[in-house]
Amino acid sequence: MKILVDYTPAIRQSAGIGRTTYELVSRLPQQEVDVEIALFVNGQRGQGPKNVHGLPLHYSVLREKDMIRLWYRANLPVPRVEWFVPFRPHLFHATDFVLPPSDAPCQILTVHDLAWCKFPAAAPRSLVGFLERVVPRSVRRADFIIADSHSTASDLFDLWKIPPDRIAVVQCGVDKNRFSRVTESGLIKGVRERYGLDDRPYIFSVSTLQPRKNFVNLIEAFHQIAESLPDHMLVLAGKRGWLDREIYLRVMELGLEERILFPGFVSESDVPVLYSEADLLAYPSLYEGFGMPVLEAQACNTPVLTARNSSLVEAGGAGALYVDAFDVKDIAAGMLRIVEDTDLRRQLIAAGKKHVEYFSWTRSASLLWQAYQQAWNSLH
Repeated sequence: MKILVDYTPAIRQSAGIGRTTYELVSRLPQQEVDVEIALFVNGQRGQGPKNVHGLPLHYSVLREKDMIRLWYRANLPVPRVEWFVPFRPHLFHATDFVLPPSDAPCQILTVHDLAWCKFPAAAPRSLVGFLERVVPRSVRRADFIIADSHSTASDLFDLWKIPPDRIAVVQCGVDKNRFSRVTESGLIKGVRERYGLDDRPYIFSVSTLQPRKNFVNLIEAFHQIAESLPDHMLVLAGKRGWLDREIYLRVMELGLEERILFPGFVSESDVPVLYSEADLLAYPSLYEGFGMPVLEAQACNTPVLTARNSSLVEAGGAGALYVDAFDVKDIAAGMLRIVEDTDLRRQLIAAGKKHVEYFSWTRSASLLWQAYQQAWNSLH
């Protein structure tokens, strides 16, 4: 079988969908030897690599923006992805919500979440409008759909009546070689100094700064417990996203400039240290397709507070304390409980350690390969 995978997110994005695509594709060749796998990137090569994970990487001749205009604005069925690879694939996997034109007999689409349907005000109107036009059309064209979680699969059925036999769930994983408890004192000292934390205790949250991640409610919850935890800081790591002005304004309005740290995008080597040193991960997102930080924190033996919605219960299992994402008092009370209740912390760490053992990217890649087989068999 010849398989073509859209690798564009892994080239263009450093986290989230990009990380998921990278981790899955890096392990795909381990699943089956009697296949030929190639990767497609929407956009000109520039200085990009010729292959990754030992797999050939084929770039489109046109710029990514030009391809998007042709495919999704002009709604033209050309150029087809096969024009840029030296073989006609049996199976084409579009990994990021939208399905480009393809001649492959079996076409698979990954829909990571339906956040733009559930919370349209949490994203730029232009992005929501684009997804509203393109994603339903892509879903209709696809032979098979992959969802990151059972929650997203359920949303696909509830919103668009996609039958369960057209959907496979491929849950995200966690790299336990990268994410584990950090105890080396010199490394810890260096990271703490780099981010101005010194010896102060802190609550950690990590994500792109945008409304769906619920940072405003988290900031207000931290304000409610700030006097009870006079030495603690709140660390909100992640690059700036969209509609993030209210996040910074709320910090200033509450006078928390000295208590809340925005380190920006944190290097991959520093993230496990920041998880390990935190009193807890606070991740009360409004909606997630999966929620990888939950697993990453658990792998670092860090207690997790997250929201009781979407896929987050699936991601956290018994190893998290769940709160109402819309209830600031509930978020505040949960954070305070985890900091002050030693028994609860011990229980969450133990349960999280057990839960996270179930998840690995090798398991995820195996699920993806099973989805490919299921999709192909359904057509024959």
